[in-house]
Amino acid sequence: MPEQNKPFVVTDRRKFTLDGEPRPDADPSPEREERVSTPPAPTAAATPPPPAAAPPEATEPELPTPPTAEQNDEARRAYEMTADRLDTAIRSANPGMDHPPAMNFEQLVQSIYMTAIVQLGGATQAGQQPQVDILGARQSIDMLGVLQEKTKGNLTQEETRLLESALFEIRMAFLEITQAIARSAATKAAGGAGINPAGTGAAGPGAGPRIVR
Repeated sequence: MPEQNKPFVVTDRRKFTLDGEPRPDADPSPEREERVSTPPAPTAAATPPPPAAAPPEATEPELPTPPTAEQNDEARRAYEMTADRLDTAIRSANPGMDHPPAMNFEQLVQSIYMTAIVQLGGATQAGQQPQVDILGARQSIDMLGVLQEKTKGNLTQEETRLLESALFEIRMAFLEITQAIARSAATKAAGGAGINPAGTGAAGPGAGPRIVR
């Protein structure tokens, strides 16, 4: 029979009737499950690179490495030997000169105190115009203030009284000088004789402190 004249056959592969009963002529082979192609899982997106680390905050400069105990001992011994040779040379050139006293807390306070007094014009000779280093005096006074703060609770009663008295006196002297400078400036502004910052002009000796800084 020619291919084109073959009858068209329809095969019913349903396993159940419309009533839900199994069909006796159903193909007993298990129904092939329809394969559903599962799309490939999407590839993970490329992980972005971690953000660049923020620049470190500006820190204080590192302090230099402190010397070792051995280096400190060597420096101290060398200093003491050199100081002794200096004292011997000075006494040889000045017979009868007393040995300079060893430095202690009292001498330290008195040294800073006298520096502040000189800076406030306290060493001015009679008849001369006082020269005031007001900023230097302020630094010297503040140095004694730092010394008082850092040694609190570690001084004897005499040392505490000495330091407090020195601070009181130079602070009052500082106030007196600054008030005198202010009065002289006001007088000069009003047309009278006042401070002579350059050391020249109408203001002569005794007219008022001369500011050198």
